[in-house]
Amino acid sequence: MSFDLAGSLRRLKPQRPTTALVRRADSALPVVTTPVGPGPELLLDTCVYIDVLQGRTPSAVDELLTQRILNHSTVALAELTHLFGRLDPAHPATRATLRELAGVIDDVPAHRLSAPSVRAFGEAGMLAGLAARAAGLAHGVGLLNDALLLLHAAESGCVLLTRNIADMDRLQQLAPHAAFLVYQRI
Repeated sequence: MSFDLAGSLRRLKPQRPTTALVRRADSALPVVTTPVGPGPELLLDTCVYIDVLQGRTPSAVDELLTQRILNHSTVALAELTHLFGRLDPAHPATRATLRELAGVIDDVPAHRLSAPSVRAFGEAGMLAGLAARAAGLAHGVGLLNDALLLLHAAESGCVLLTRNIADMDRLQQLAPHAAFLVYQRI
């Protein structure tokens, strides 16, 4: 396996003593509340696709999505395609939902879809575990994909766009080199 465990342990120091992670106030976070102009490329969290489909993104986010270069992660792709197996085929809304979702996935340009590196995968496990311990969570496995998306954005030189304020705040406090923008859905 070509994963530099020793290097990642030096970088993240997952066994370091931590104090409890406290969610920062919205005023201390990069919250999209007003239109934001051109800037760094974005990597989209899974929640962004869902919120856009449901019409629940604020107008400032809608504008941001038209002004920035959008990148897509195989992590979000997996979370979206999970719905094709998860949604009940007997439910009356499933067929239409999956048709809409298929359209979104088909619209992702191949040159804008990428996968996290082996290093990002390995370090995401450490970061999620450290965040879980610092937040007093029993397992923290739910943080794994969030950590992976955040590190994927960082290694790609992108800013992660997400609605997941609490988890990304925790993770970014432990990996301050990673940038994100958050929003609250309407």
